[in-house]
Amino acid sequence: MSEQRHHDLAIHPIEDTDPADLVRRRQVVRRGKWLAFFLLVLLAVGAGRAVVIRNTNASALEAGIAELSKVYVRVTQPKTADVGQTVTLPGTLQGYTQSPIGARASGYVKRWHRDIGSRVKAGEVLAEIDTPEIDQQLVQALAAREQTASSLALATSSLERWEALRRKDAVSQQELDERRSNEQQARANLAAADANIVRLRQLESFKRVVAPFSGVITRRNVDVGDLIDAGGGAARALFVLTQTETLRAFVSVPQSYAHLVRAGQEVKVSQVELQGQVFTGKVVRTASAIDPATRTMQVEVNLPNPDGALMPGAFIQVALPLKASQATTVESNTLMFRAEGIRVAVVGADGIVKLRPVRLGRNFGQTVEILDGVAPADRVVMNPSDSLGEGDRVTVVTAPPGGRDGAKGGAAKGKGDGKGDGKGPGDPKGQPKA
Repeated sequence: MSEQRHHDLAIHPIEDTDPADLVRRRQVVRRGKWLAFFLLVLLAVGAGRAVVIRNTNASALEAGIAELSKVYVRVTQPKTADVGQTVTLPGTLQGYTQSPIGARASGYVKRWHRDIGSRVKAGEVLAEIDTPEIDQQLVQALAAREQTASSLALATSSLERWEALRRKDAVSQQELDERRSNEQQARANLAAADANIVRLRQLESFKRVVAPFSGVITRRNVDVGDLIDAGGGAARALFVLTQTETLRAFVSVPQSYAHLVRAGQEVKVSQVELQGQVFTGKVVRTASAIDPATRTMQVEVNLPNPDGALMPGAFIQVALPLKASQATTVESNTLMFRAEGIRVAVVGADGIVKLRPVRLGRNFGQTVEILDGVAPADRVVMNPSDSLGEGDRVTVVTAPPGGRDGAKGGAAKGKGDGKGDGKGPGDPKGQPKA
């Protein structure tokens, strides 16, 4: 290669190069080789690190997927109802005896003596009725009796004379029998007249409306001058009289509890307006039959009310204590309503779910009675999901994973302490920065 060519390429001939310059060049080349070696080593380490991180992330992802694929459930065991329960049912108070008092005689209200809220005794006059028609009928009946009595006297004297003539054979037996028949007919007419007078006197006594028993007047439907028709019925009652010393309530017990109610049971009665007061009553009788329209049995409860704290017609709550039925019960949130029927999910010892059909009994609200399908030793899944099916593998836990406790723990880690010591960066107020 010519000198001109070396000059163009900036390469100086060796024979013209300074030895010190050659040494510097060799050092530069050596350093370049070491630098390249270090770069290759760094690249290899980085590649290895990336491979290790990728494998670690893949393993963590697989572990996370496996963890998320697990189904965590909480279980409960059926219980035997060995303790009685109390069923609260609505009812309405009534007087032990509550009677509408009507008029037996027609006429006009002359005056009334007792108003609502009045306590009356048996036989006390409540009102008076003016009955001019009955008065006139009684006067006419008395006059008719006088006529009948006169006819009877004449028939009796005639019979005596005809009997004397018959003893002398002055008259025939047929004529005597006719006189006897006239006398008997007159006597019967007099008896009928007397009966009519008694009837009218009784009707006249109904002008005074009296209380049939002791109690409280709870309603007055008439005023002075009102026209009263006899036998108007309960719809036209003058007064309503109620006994309040003892009250009664009729309660409709559902069919599922009817066989547990017996006469003589004590019950607790409460009223919303009387807070803190509980009254004790007693079941005196039951209908012993189920009403097919409502599927309930009527129960009568008697309630002493000597101080008058309770009032007839009030709405009350009657708590019936029922004895234990020894039936198996489970929580209501364990039931699964499927198209094929009601099921419960039972977890076996191997963690496999089996869906069992059950037959329900009484519903107690938070629990329900199971007549058939589960045993006390079974583990029943609580709050089963709709996707839970036969043969699924589940993991039984005592508390749901990642619940509120986990959320609280994660939130605590993100908080600062005001000094920057927490896992998250803190600010002077101790709150994590956004």
